[in-house]
Amino acid sequence: MTLRQIVPTVPRLGVNIDHVATIRNARGGPHPDPVDAARVALGAGADSITLHLREDRRHIRDADVVRMCAEIAAPLNLEMAATDEMVEIALRHAPHACCIVPERRAEVTTEGGLDVAGMSATLPDQVRRLSAVGIRVSLFIDPDPAQIRASAEAGAAVVELHTGAYAEGRQGELERLRQGAALAASLGLEVHAGHGLTFGNVAPIAALPEVAELNIGHFLIGQAILEGLPAVIGRMRALMAAARV
Repeated sequence: MTLRQIVPTVPRLGVNIDHVATIRNARGGPHPDPVDAARVALGAGADSITLHLREDRRHIRDADVVRMCAEIAAPLNLEMAATDEMVEIALRHAPHACCIVPERRAEVTTEGGLDVAGMSATLPDQVRRLSAVGIRVSLFIDPDPAQIRASAEAGAAVVELHTGAYAEGRQGELERLRQGAALAASLGLEVHAGHGLTFGNVAPIAALPEVAELNIGHFLIGQAILEGLPAVIGRMRALMAAARV
């Protein structure tokens, strides 16, 4: 299968609505509703919705996953830790996709990629179980050749390259991402990217020819407080499209 066949002309945009739930939980009531936010995001041009059910349930909760799967027809991407509990939840609800991410209770946000190479005793079986029910499995990794190769060996369909170091301005990270995306595609993996992307830094990542999807959350939800969610999604999509011209 050629690159032209597997990569869209413009990367798809997945919108992470976790921090709508963060705002809701701060007050304790039902507002703002993450499911309503998902509807607005999709109406504004998002291609899919991402939600991260953390082990400590600090933002998205189990009931949100239930409602999202029942009420949202668009593709849902459930971010989750590589634990038996999370695999069982994913198997029960069967979202379109699951992105397995590293998770530490003390972290404010995901701080790096999954150590796929160090999880060969457990991760391939989790990938197999999820894939067996039709869930498209993605592994969130740093753009490291060993991790990319291990992801292919684990049976993942997708890798999501962690763009956090790039977003922080670390020297050489764009080239690492460029090389990582090319390697992943050569191994038959679909390539996604995300973490820390903004209006100011998204274009070089969207321009990478192998990248099929960007997943962006915190910036879009934060900027939506100032400009509204439809406006910020529209602007992000325009920047992504311009990067591929």
